[in-house]
Amino acid sequence: MSNAVKGIMATIGLIIWPDLAFANVDSGDTAWILTATALVLFMTLPGLALFYAGLVQPKNIVSVLMHHFAIACLMSVLWVVAGYSLAFSGDGAYLGDLGNLFMSAITIDSLSGTIPESLFGAFQMTFAVITPALIIGAYVERIRFSAVLIFSGLWLLVVYAPVTHWVWGGGFMAAMGVMDFAGGIVVHATAGTAALVAAVVIGRRRNFPAGVQPPHSPVLTMIGACMLWVGWFGFNGGSALAAGQGAAMALLVTHISAAVASLVWMVIEWKKFGRPSLVGIATGMVAGLATVTPASGFIGVPGGIILGLAGGYFCYVAVDVIRNRLNIDDSLDVFAVHGVGGILGSLLVAVLATDTFSGLGLAEGMSVASQLSVQAISVGITVIWTAIASYVILKIAGVFGGLRVTDDEEVEGLDIAQHGERGYHNS
Repeated sequence: MSNAVKGIMATIGLIIWPDLAFANVDSGDTAWILTATALVLFMTLPGLALFYAGLVQPKNIVSVLMHHFAIACLMSVLWVVAGYSLAFSGDGAYLGDLGNLFMSAITIDSLSGTIPESLFGAFQMTFAVITPALIIGAYVERIRFSAVLIFSGLWLLVVYAPVTHWVWGGGFMAAMGVMDFAGGIVVHATAGTAALVAAVVIGRRRNFPAGVQPPHSPVLTMIGACMLWVGWFGFNGGSALAAGQGAAMALLVTHISAAVASLVWMVIEWKKFGRPSLVGIATGMVAGLATVTPASGFIGVPGGIILGLAGGYFCYVAVDVIRNRLNIDDSLDVFAVHGVGGILGSLLVAVLATDTFSGLGLAEGMSVASQLSVQAISVGITVIWTAIASYVILKIAGVFGGLRVTDDEEVEGLDIAQHGERGYHNS
């Protein structure tokens, strides 16, 4: 379309809708973030839901799907009511204010950069949905549904919203110069840490480890993984909040990191067990995506390759340590994959963002050493706060009906015991 035609169409648009004359919105940026918002929600529903559903026993598939659907609904409402305000309102160092409860300050004319603020709030909402949804993988097959709702709701307001403010809302970590493009600290470090705490507090499944059944449907897991992979382009590419070179490079390095990590995981399994698994290569993909997330907007292709190699290897090792050596039943390896991957990427960005690795460079006045220090301090504070707060929230949730189902309900399966439905019916 020529510039002349675009100008004519814009003029006609202003005649039809005069309010657009003073709305300084970039239509290209807006279109891309609209798409990215849909992609990130798609990561949770149905992507992550199917990924996790395939990994559990068939008698628990409905419960896993229900957890994701209910969390998506509850987190969306809480985000509008108070989460967005706590994360992005005010200029406090540690927490936003309550000046934008119910998003009451957002009008059709409100802007956030070159996009409507309503769209920015919706995009951030999808992050607030998927972060507590990631934690589901730590407590599947043994938790009460009521505990899921209580824990996730409180966790969003007490952990996720404050950390988001620290990093992206103008809080003290932002002032320090922390680099977290799309959520290595905000999303993956918090979710991974909370998952590890939840696994310890709630306890192991009754048949862990020897009696745990293998994933009942690698097919569902692979389908969910593919949805996550595609959705992650919105997760990382959308975090540029514009349709330009930054979004394009973020998308490219995201993809190559996922591909490399998948191959690393596959090769390790192949060498160790004599054959590669579909679940393994899909898990490697998620490890690569989690690892590249904090760095995706600051690095070039060499950095993406390196993060894929590092994520695939170190997350695999972490799975073995958590599950087999520490005997912790983080059922679907949330900490080992998301926590370790997000933390690893958050640290390595201090090196990979430099010109040596075709990165975009560090912030003015920052050296590799000073940036690494900021990254390490930010990760450390986030992990400590998340661990303490998650523990307290779990204890609070336990007061209202308990955390775990009974032994009989666990044997029967949560589908029937908690929801009165079956995912599968015998012929």
